[in-house]
Amino acid sequence: MDVRKALDAKASGIMVALCMIWGLQQVVLKMAAPDISPVMQIAVRSGLSALMVYPLIQLQQGTTLLTRTYLIPGIWIAFLFSAEFFLVAEALRYTTASHTVVLLYTAPIFVALGLHWKLPSERLTLLQWVGILIAFMGIVVTFMGRETSGMQALPQQLFGDGLALLAGIFWALTTISLRLTKLSDAHPTQTLFYQLVGGCIFLLPLAFLMGQASIHWTALAIGSLVFHTVIVSFISFMLWFWLLRNYLANRLGVFSFMTPIFGMLFGVIFLKESIEMSFIIGTALVMAGVLVVSMQSWFRRRG
Repeated sequence: MDVRKALDAKASGIMVALCMIWGLQQVVLKMAAPDISPVMQIAVRSGLSALMVYPLIQLQQGTTLLTRTYLIPGIWIAFLFSAEFFLVAEALRYTTASHTVVLLYTAPIFVALGLHWKLPSERLTLLQWVGILIAFMGIVVTFMGRETSGMQALPQQLFGDGLALLAGIFWALTTISLRLTKLSDAHPTQTLFYQLVGGCIFLLPLAFLMGQASIHWTALAIGSLVFHTVIVSFISFMLWFWLLRNYLANRLGVFSFMTPIFGMLFGVIFLKESIEMSFIIGTALVMAGVLVVSMQSWFRRRG
């Protein structure tokens, strides 16, 4: 029997707070970049967060991290997670945090396309295909009508935007892999642990190889690490998993579309980023398309 509830005021408030946190994370990464590179921030925060998650896994009965059933897909998931955040880190070097967060959140479109080809139960409806078309039109528009933004040259910004979009694709691959492997039966904290450990193991050597491992221990660098380790990678994900266990997932997913909006607002407020009109229009189209694709189950029930 499904005991998950419809959203109430408490769940709605938590989701708004989570979207604000998730929208802020790319902004904080970029703010602290002069003192600690984004890839180093992500590597360190992943390792520290994994240490915080591990005791929670040990409290769960029957959890086996090192069995072949879970470990092999866990390594694959860890690689995809690391690739996604490496691309996010590199995107922030070339483009704005606002652009990065919006293009990253195109992931649901690629998830829908991937599952359409792999699972008969996830076949896209005509309405969802329309949503995907709208979203891809939005992506095209975000890359059009650009002018040089601040100190960043236009080719660099377009390159960074491309990396952010690719990060969204890797996020989608992670989600699809979770759905299609044995990890779909694992507890969410176990999956999170694989991702966090992988993020540290894969990205820490990359930071050294790329000459991005130096850290200036300023208040901003320390604050960023604390924010990403404790607030983003631990508390926010634990709250998210609690919500998924207690409330209807499709209702929660609607709130996630607030994250890119918060990301854009925080980029303007804290980083003084300018946002082109073409990007605003493209973002609106992308979010509308993603909403249409993701709300299909709701439309079915209303119909």
